[in-house]
Amino acid sequence: MAEVGAHLTAAPAGEERPSVFEAVAQDSLMAAVKPALQHLVKVLAESNPARYGFLWHWFDEIYVLLDLLLQQHSLARCSASFSENFYSMKRIPMGDGRQQPLATAGLPKRQHWKSLLLLVLVPYLKGKLEKLVSSLREEDEYSIHPPSSSWKRFYRAFLAAYPYVNMTWEGWFLIQQLCYILGKAEHHSPMLKLAGVRLVRLTAEDIQALEKKWAETTSSQTHSFTSRVQSALRKALAGIAFSLSTGLSVSVFFLQFLDWWYSSENQETIKSLTALPTPPPPVHLEQEPGSALLPSLKTVCPLCRKVRVNATALATSGFVFCYRCAHGYVKARQRCPVTGYATELQHLVKLYSPES
Repeated sequence: MAEVGAHLTAAPAGEERPSVFEAVAQDSLMAAVKPALQHLVKVLAESNPARYGFLWHWFDEIYVLLDLLLQQHSLARCSASFSENFYSMKRIPMGDGRQQPLATAGLPKRQHWKSLLLLVLVPYLKGKLEKLVSSLREEDEYSIHPPSSSWKRFYRAFLAAYPYVNMTWEGWFLIQQLCYILGKAEHHSPMLKLAGVRLVRLTAEDIQALEKKWAETTSSQTHSFTSRVQSALRKALAGIAFSLSTGLSVSVFFLQFLDWWYSSENQETIKSLTALPTPPPPVHLEQEPGSALLPSLKTVCPLCRKVRVNATALATSGFVFCYRCAHGYVKARQRCPVTGYATELQHLVKLYSPES
């Protein structure tokens, strides 16, 4: 069994440069995996906090370690990140050399470690920075620091500057992609330029070499025991990385579906479909048979027609009654006295006025 990208067709001569759609698609692949895994961990933590709570608390750190293993395994075996190999691409060093190295040859050490750090460390730091900005914005309204303190002035200046820094960062990527589309750049991402590599499509020779390397690895696993401890450790790490690679390859489309399902836009649609209905206007309600008439004075209970005592609202409709009136009516009829919406006793909400 060869790596994921090996099953795709090889690129014809003269067409080794990936299109911008392929390049952007492989970038978005890993971006879709993390939110889906995060939601899975959240569900586990909520179902059993004692057993899985630590996974949610240390999710970023656990994910970055797994990502490090996965990307190291893919770079070492295929000269590409996991998502680049998934789309049948490889990394080659920048230079004027005509002969492209095979995917199994690996990257030079300098480009290898640069690629690994930029693939794993930069997204981790960016995610941490975004969480820090979000928490600072939430604390800004309830800060315990006096308005004139140097610390509050510092983080308010930081919050004011962050949108411009983030806009510059995203603009840098956008300009690089436009230059790539127009043929003015060899990289669609500044991260590739910083790593000193560029992306090309896999060739037929690359695919054959990957298949041969995999066959040699599986056949030599039963014979190579020269350095037992080192070999066992290397095999264990490679096995974990290969399991991650194979598992993600199988479930990548399912993870993308989860990412869409739990996206903010889709959640707003779900909430709108499951939200409680809005009560109709009072004028229309007064004409319905069997419904309580709304009094003209807002402090009067619609049921007993007296000034409300222990004001209680119904969560299903929002109308306010005396507690005793609402409790007795709902217990007997299981509906709101005004709107007729189905209501249970747990929908009674006690209201506290400033006078009380």
